[in-house]
Amino acid sequence: MPSRLTSLRRWRPHWAWLVAATAFVALLSAGAFRAAPSVLIDPLHAEFGWSRGTISLAVSVNLLLYGLIAPFSAALMERLGMRRVVAGALVLVAAGSGLTVLMTASWQLLLCWGVLVGAGTGAMALTFVATVTGRWFVTHRGLVSGILTAASAAGQLVFLPLVAGLATGHGWRWASLLIAAAALAVVPVVLLCLRDRPRDVGTVAYGASAAGETHDTGSEGETAARPAGGSAAHALRILRRAMRAPAFWLLAGGFAICGASTNGLIGTHFVPAAHDHGMPATAAAGLLAVVGIFDIVGTVFSGWLTDRVDPRLLLAVYYVLRGLSLAILPQLFGPTTEPPMWAFIVFYGLDWVATVPPTVALCREWFADAGPIVFGWVFASHQIGAALAASGAGFVRDHLGSYDLAWYAAGGLCVLAAWMSARIRRHGETLETFR
Repeated sequence: MPSRLTSLRRWRPHWAWLVAATAFVALLSAGAFRAAPSVLIDPLHAEFGWSRGTISLAVSVNLLLYGLIAPFSAALMERLGMRRVVAGALVLVAAGSGLTVLMTASWQLLLCWGVLVGAGTGAMALTFVATVTGRWFVTHRGLVSGILTAASAAGQLVFLPLVAGLATGHGWRWASLLIAAAALAVVPVVLLCLRDRPRDVGTVAYGASAAGETHDTGSEGETAARPAGGSAAHALRILRRAMRAPAFWLLAGGFAICGASTNGLIGTHFVPAAHDHGMPATAAAGLLAVVGIFDIVGTVFSGWLTDRVDPRLLLAVYYVLRGLSLAILPQLFGPTTEPPMWAFIVFYGLDWVATVPPTVALCREWFADAGPIVFGWVFASHQIGAALAASGAGFVRDHLGSYDLAWYAAGGLCVLAAWMSARIRRHGETLETFR
């Protein structure tokens, strides 16, 4: 008994778990900040008279920057450190959200929600997940990656009811100020708990000792030579070489449709579309929150399946089922939530980011050690698709009076994504020159 008590007293949580927990909070918050404009479309339209297409354009810029900045954020973290970059990104989000309360013209919405919030959240995208797991973990990398990815995706949805309720009950300005205050509140947590590398606190990556390592090897940038010309130049070189492989274009094309059918369409326009059919915005936002909850289950289960089933088959099945569900969605809208709509919400939650694990696996299969960077570029295509869908659906609603065409078009594109996924060859010629 005394020896057991002594062991308990000596036990201390590894710094890696504190870093992972801090990253979880930052990613969850970043997802919520980025997605908030989706529940502000109707209030902004009512107050300023701006068209939904104009407001959706700001959301599109937000989505586009969120994706395009991601491949380069790792380079900035390499130069300045994760703590400075993430803290600075949160300040940028707070500025973008807080300044909206002063805006009087639509271009100011484009600047605040589009550029400032998009750039800030983009610095905390999936490349942040890869940096944390690469530097701080030798064992449990897959588990931590899945949890942090789920946090990023769930954050986009689970806080929407709070923002929608505040916007409905007290006005959209209070919702914007709440987001700004929340972003600033996370900054001290990041500065106190996030550390750039294990050596900064006199330790090694989690699992390094068990692997027989004395330093945080396996963590990017610690023992391996840095790419010539800097990380950003290295990322661009990998992009140029990846573009020679047909698999890259099939993966990027499929993931662009994935972004269009999730963040761009459902994430941005589900609430105003439901409101068009008489459903209160708070109720519609609550449905998206349920999607966010089930997406955690779907992500973990998809990762488990990816270890056991051909990822090409998984992607094809995911996209076909998603396309069919989008095709029937226009018939499910109504002033109240009936069982068929609940079934759609649960299914869409399970499928929301289920495409990520098999896409990552295919990037690794085809591009070997360069797989994570290639995935960064594939993720950029995801956000380009999301940006195009966000704008396109807004213009469809303005000109046709409903979103129906947008849902049907997205359903057809998902079938195309399934075909593209099935066309990816097994193994093929991996790009060994990336090693």
